[in-house]
Amino acid sequence: MHTLSIRNLSKSFAGSPALIDVDLELRGGEIHALMGENGAGKSTLIRILAGVESADTLVAKKDGRTVPLNSAQYAYDAGFRFIHQELNIVPQLSAAENISLGLPYPMRFGVAVDWRKLNDRARQALSRLGVSHIDTRWQAARFNTGDQMLIKIASCLVDAEGRTADLYVFDEPTAALTGEESEKLFQVIAGLRDSGAAVLYVSHRMNEVMRICDRVTVLRDGRKVLSAPVAETGKEEIIVAMTGRSVAEIYPPRSSAIGETVVYAASSVRTDTVSDIDFELRAGEILGVAGLANAGQSEVLRIVMGLAELREGQLSLGHRPAPTTPSDAWAAGIAYIPKERRREGLMLQMPVCDNAVLPHLDDLRRMAFLANRRAELASAQRTANDVKLKAAGLLQSVYQLSGGNQQKVLFARALGKTPAVLVLDEPTRGVDIGAKFDIYSLVRALSEAGCPVIMTSTDLSETLGMCDRVLIMRDGAQQAIIDAEGLAPADLLGRIYAS
Repeated sequence: MHTLSIRNLSKSFAGSPALIDVDLELRGGEIHALMGENGAGKSTLIRILAGVESADTLVAKKDGRTVPLNSAQYAYDAGFRFIHQELNIVPQLSAAENISLGLPYPMRFGVAVDWRKLNDRARQALSRLGVSHIDTRWQAARFNTGDQMLIKIASCLVDAEGRTADLYVFDEPTAALTGEESEKLFQVIAGLRDSGAAVLYVSHRMNEVMRICDRVTVLRDGRKVLSAPVAETGKEEIIVAMTGRSVAEIYPPRSSAIGETVVYAASSVRTDTVSDIDFELRAGEILGVAGLANAGQSEVLRIVMGLAELREGQLSLGHRPAPTTPSDAWAAGIAYIPKERRREGLMLQMPVCDNAVLPHLDDLRRMAFLANRRAELASAQRTANDVKLKAAGLLQSVYQLSGGNQQKVLFARALGKTPAVLVLDEPTRGVDIGAKFDIYSLVRALSEAGCPVIMTSTDLSETLGMCDRVLIMRDGAQQAIIDAEGLAPADLLGRIYAS
């Protein structure tokens, strides 16, 4: 069994410490969880392991021998493989090409790519994940987010020279996966552990860590504050170590009754992808949308946001027809947080301010065609304060922020003016526990103020913890709407399968 020992790891950026004297031991045949809030130092540690960031101080030993972690090529040759949180897929290339990205392609007579062997290699890698539905010849852009993540994971299971990796680092690998896809991944990770590989597993999902990991290390403010076998610790201890505070309740309770006024309604709606959509949203209500993989949950939200063309049915916002285009929806106060923040929601190279005020520019202009930068900065500062955004300033580029703070920029955008309806597609995807509490509190406060919310989440505990009712989808059609009160995740899952 291989062992990678990290001692006295420290790293600072412009005099600001990111890691301080961190020790970490990764053992073959063990799944080791790395946890901490955004900004705790997890990403910096992973970049140093990958050889793309140099440490200020570090003693690294593999199987007792000192090793230099000074280049990405060394990390690869040493048997380190990385599945990062954000998708690094080339959409124009096929699934097979993405899976072999960076590896020599099999050639015919040394002059032409052997596409049959390339696709065979990709299919073999996917089969290790238990995946057979992905056509490796298709462009990656044709696949949904979950399938793209599976393609990325499969790329770490192939090697042109048949070498076996010693260390796998998984950074939020289930953030874009359905429950069924996650189960397949857990089986693969267990298989890697059983084969003798060391696995470093980074996740904000406590249930995953408690279920599949053998040991957990927690970072807070760049320091290691906890390292223990998972069997000897509990969720509360881990949360206290991550946040420095006790957590009495994860989800803020409702303190006021749902209003009687129907703010938004869909009646017998059908689009090209979903049908039988029929619901009412009352003032202050939080409605969850749940179902099996690709059952149409996100499509329901896209209807509300004016992103889907109606074939039948009616939509209403108050006593008026609801908007049917995104620009009209934003103008009417329907605010949207998309599932894929980096691809669908943010202008990564632009500053926080520009991202936060994007759909509200008409309201902030001094005259019809004259921007009012002072008003834009004031609006962005107000909403940044509301969402507890941590950034160097409003002019900092969004790509430099942590995942949780990038998500908060989207919430700041949603609060540019008081929303009439809040539409949330996986609102805490890839977000640490501290940022989740901030988001839950924000959503609950908006709900208590009378704003109706419609949301999806693959975390059933989150759905039940935040929602008053749950709309169940199956095969693109609405099956039922049930009350969330008193339900356990297992109960909801049973209703989803029974529908």
